[in-house]
Amino acid sequence: MENDARLSHLIVEFYEKLSSWEHSVVRDKGMTLPQMHTLEILGANEPLRMKALAEKMGVTTGTLTVQVDRLERMDMVRRTPHPEDRRSILVVLTEQGRELSQEHHALHEQLTTDITAQLTSQERTLLADLLQRLNREF
Repeated sequence: MENDARLSHLIVEFYEKLSSWEHSVVRDKGMTLPQMHTLEILGANEPLRMKALAEKMGVTTGTLTVQVDRLERMDMVRRTPHPEDRRSILVVLTEQGRELSQEHHALHEQLTTDITAQLTSQERTLLADLLQRLNREF
């Protein structure tokens, strides 16, 4: 049980540090964290239907609509009719949104390089495997 308490503390500490880093990076771009996450998800999966994007973000389509409205006004995304389903709307990145998504992704990769620099190749592989297993639990 003592080990569980230590592990819990370490997970929370890592989350807080990562969250603080993420907020500071996003704030420098004049965006909110949910807005940047929307761009990140689209950057990796573009284009997406509103419903699919909402599911990937873990929000309702109503919440996402407000988010996409704001990002559209910022010229980061645009809505476009689905070519095969007239009832569906696709969300796509604008060139500005794509650039910001790629820039943010590069920051994530640099952070990963920085915080795992002292790990061996085997430790990095083990960490990746463990994180993948933990992510499946969510």
